Amino acid sequence: MSDYQMFEAVVRDVEQITPLVKRFTLVSPTGAPLPAFSGGSHIIVQMQDGEQRYSNAYSLMSSPLDTTSWQIAVRLESPSKGGSRFMHQRVRPGDTLTVSTPNNLFAIEPQARKHLLIAGGIGITPFLSHIPELEQRQADWQLHYCFHDADSNAFVDALSAAPWRDRVNVHVSALGSRLDLPRLFADLEPGTHVYTCGPAALNEAVKAAAERHQVPASQLHFEQFILEDKSGEAFTLVLARSGREFTVPQDMTILQVIENNKAAKVECLCREGVCGTCETMILEGEADHRDQYYSEEEKASQQSMLICCSRAKGGRFSAGFIARSPASGAGRRDNYSSSSRRSRSAISSLLSADTRD
Repeated sequence: MSDYQMFEAVVRDVEQITPLVKRFTLVSPTGAPLPAFSGGSHIIVQMQDGEQRYSNAYSLMSSPLDTTSWQIAVRLESPSKGGSRFMHQRVRPGDTLTVSTPNNLFAIEPQARKHLLIAGGIGITPFLSHIPELEQRQADWQLHYCFHDADSNAFVDALSAAPWRDRVNVHVSALGSRLDLPRLFADLEPGTHVYTCGPAALNEAVKAAAERHQVPASQLHFEQFILEDKSGEAFTLVLARSGREFTVPQDMTILQVIENNKAAKVECLCREGVCGTCETMILEGEADHRDQYYSEEEKASQQSMLICCSRAKGGRFSAGFIARSPASGAGRRDNYSSSSRRSRSAISSLLSADTRD
C-alpha cells in the first residue's frame, strides 16, 4: 500500500497549446482548494477506457501559491502507450479524473546560492511551478529553454510576457540556436544547483558537462518524462516467496512478466519509475536501476528496485515483495525536501534577450 492518496478531480478546462501539447486545468468537485504542493511536484492521473486502465505521472505546472486549481500539460506521444492518446482524444471539460495527492522528486534546494534551470521540450512544465517559488524567495535563478521549432515551443508566449523574462534564455535548434553547455558550465558560479528536465540526451549531455567541470553530484538534479529504454539482457527471475522462476526476455520488464503470468499482484501507479509503488527487495543478483525515484546512494546500495522499469544485470535474480503499511513505501519523500534526498514573435523576442548566444 502506498502513501499516494487518490481522489476525484474535475476537468475545468482543456487548451490546445501546440499541435502536440494540451493543458488541462483540474479543480475540486466541491470547489474547495486542492492539496498544497511545492514546485517540481507531480501527480498520478488514472484514466479508465472500458476495461483498460492507464496511469501516468504528470508534473504540476501551475503556481504552488494558488491551489484553487492544478494544471498539467500532456504531450501526445507517438507511439502512445495509451495514456497521452486518451487525454488528448477523450478528456473534455466537465469530465472527472482520478488523481493522486502531489509528490515531489524534483524540488528546489533551498540552501543553494543560485539556481540554473535547463528545460528540453515538454520538460519546461516543472519549472513553471518552480519559478513562482523562486520569485517569492527572491532567489537568484536563470532558465534555459531548449526546443526544436515553433511547433514544440509550449508556453514560450507566457515566458516572453512574464515580468522576469530577462532571466529566460531560449534555444531553438531549427533556427540554429543551441545551448552551449561547455560555456554555461565554464561560467557556473560556485554553489549553483543545476536542474535539468527533458529527454535522455539532454540529461546525459548536462551530466557530461558537469563532470568535465567537476560540479559536485549533490548540486545536480534531473527529471525525465519518458524512460526511453527498458530493454536489456534476458535473465532468470526467482520469486522468493513462491519459488517460481520465469525468464525475463530482452524486451519485457519484470512487472510485465509477473502480470502476464499472474504470478503476484503488484501495485504500480506510473510504470515509469517515478511513483515507487512497485518497490521490490533485491535478495540475489544486481539491479540495473533505470528509475527516477532512488538517489544515487540508494541505487548503489542494491537493496531494492522498481520492477516497472529496472532490470537485473543478467544471470539469476531473486526478488521479494515489500509489505507496505500506510506510513511507509511510495510517496515517503517530503514534498518540501530537495531532490538530492529522494527534480514566432515571442521566440524572436526571447532570443534577442539571450545575451549568451
